[in-house]
Amino acid sequence: MSAVATPPSVLVFSGSDPSGGAGMQADITAIAALGAHPLSVVTVLTVQDNERVFGVYPVAAELVRQQAQVLVGRIDIAAVKLGIVGNHANAEVIAAIIRDLRTRRPDLPVVFDPVLANGHGDNLASEDPIAAIAPLFELATVITPNRIEANRLCGAEASLEQQAALLLERGCQHVLLKGGHGPEQHEVLNRWFSANGQRNWSWPRLPGEFHGSGCTLAAALSALLARGFNMEQTIDAAQTYCQQTLAASYAIAPGQRIPSRTLPFLASHISHLTLQG
Repeated sequence: MSAVATPPSVLVFSGSDPSGGAGMQADITAIAALGAHPLSVVTVLTVQDNERVFGVYPVAAELVRQQAQVLVGRIDIAAVKLGIVGNHANAEVIAAIIRDLRTRRPDLPVVFDPVLANGHGDNLASEDPIAAIAPLFELATVITPNRIEANRLCGAEASLEQQAALLLERGCQHVLLKGGHGPEQHEVLNRWFSANGQRNWSWPRLPGEFHGSGCTLAAALSALLARGFNMEQTIDAAQTYCQQTLAASYAIAPGQRIPSRTLPFLASHISHLTLQG
């Protein structure tokens, strides 16, 4: 029997979503679909369905550290994906782990999805969510705020260019501003900013609302970076994957739909696109 290639491992810090639509559950399925192996460190337990969040319970910082430490002490980490951290203490622990990993792998990619609330505005931290994530900006290879998050992080009065510049000043190497909450009626405009310039993507706006679309995109970015693709290839391919998961989404109850992250053709299609990129 021929040997099976070992997929690169992505260390994921995020919250558990019992509905299976967002958070850790979304990260695991998207990362696996795109050819990487997810290592899951739970930061927050939530009480939620596919529509609303009813409770947020951060895991103790020491338990977050222990979950991660046994993994990084034994397994080669090819990328890190950050979702909900829950509080400042957890963010500090995560930041220390990333810094330690980068002593061994200085170019370790870190994808930071700065989740502050769900689509209905339900808070996803036990304290000020912006202060809670402050230690992580300078460690982000790419940060992926949506319009609402960018407004909260950088001020609603700032232009998109100014918001991106502020995030770059805080240490983020790349900024992907997502346009799902933008004013455009028929399209979604995503904008990538870095020290070398910017690029825009336009996607057809699909009907309905989706649970975990941001998690899906960020997880896809982490999987593709772990596989060694460059940033432009990764951002392009991850968006294609995310758009197709939304187009193939399904309903488990009234309200937000669940992206279909595991359809086999999606992963093979993205692999082809990326390798040709």
